[in-house]
Amino acid sequence: MSASDISAESLPTPDLHDAGITSGALARELGISPTTLRSWDQRYSLGPTRRERGRHRRWSPQDIATVRDMCRLTASGIPPAEAARTAKARAEQRQLPDSTATTTLIAAAAPPPDEARASASSGLPTGATRAGFRGLARAALRLQSADIEEQLNSYVQEHGVIAAWEELMMPALHAVGRKWESAGDRYVEVEHLLSWHVSTALRRAQALPEPARKRRNDPPVLLACVPGEQHTLPLEAIHAVLSQRGESVRMLGAALPAEALIAAVRRTGPAAVVLWAQTRSLASTPLAHHLLRLAWGANGARQQASVVLAGPGWRGMTVEGSVQPGGLREAVALLAPARLPARAL
Repeated sequence: MSASDISAESLPTPDLHDAGITSGALARELGISPTTLRSWDQRYSLGPTRRERGRHRRWSPQDIATVRDMCRLTASGIPPAEAARTAKARAEQRQLPDSTATTTLIAAAAPPPDEARASASSGLPTGATRAGFRGLARAALRLQSADIEEQLNSYVQEHGVIAAWEELMMPALHAVGRKWESAGDRYVEVEHLLSWHVSTALRRAQALPEPARKRRNDPPVLLACVPGEQHTLPLEAIHAVLSQRGESVRMLGAALPAEALIAAVRRTGPAAVVLWAQTRSLASTPLAHHLLRLAWGANGARQQASVVLAGPGWRGMTVEGSVQPGGLREAVALLAPARLPARAL
């Protein structure tokens, strides 16, 4: 079964009898790997409830209904842990009296906390956010470039870069990443295609609407990944928002050597340096401290850049004098010229 076949609407419904089937047979029927089934059993207790002596474990129709729910939920982009909770709640609901079942079903159908927060912050109804996300995830799984491009661009135009990043782009990228991790080597092409289209949409967004006139005399904001870091999309989102505002910004990209970043700071005299780290192992506190001490300009009027440590790799680390935004919205607010001017010594 191809990736394009796996969607909330197209998951197969095999004709299974009361004797149950083996894990291998169920995996083939649902188009997932046996490893994924074993992982769901070990992590979320979604395994078969019956085992016969000397034989493989058998999946009953009730077990199969639960794992089929799990497939549908994860295919729609819901995180595996949340999907497992919902699938198990629905399984319990199917065996409860009507009055209790109604309450359980309502709880199981509640949107994930992240989605609820995104909808509340944007003013969008939960249904609109969910529908847009599902449509994008479905197009990505089917490698439908035209549909991906259309959905991303229309969402950006209607709701803006920040809302598109928080409510559509980032959740879809995370969902595809989780699917890739749980399916071995499958879906890598999906993640690459979606990432390319997100990057393209963010660059196109700089002209939607007409960008403000660049303030050429303002010190720029430098955007760079720490050495070894390849994830640039969050910085591209910051670049798109700042460019729309007409602010001076320089994108230095992925895996920038420390020496190159230091040279760029000395040459441009930035108001701020945003240093992105996706993983803790790559977050370099010595580099952050060095940037905070780095100064330029004539004696008596020397200046320093503000240092913004962005990304999950910095969580739990303390670098005195730096700021650590919690997300795109907070980062671009901190990077307004009035908030982070170049600091005089």
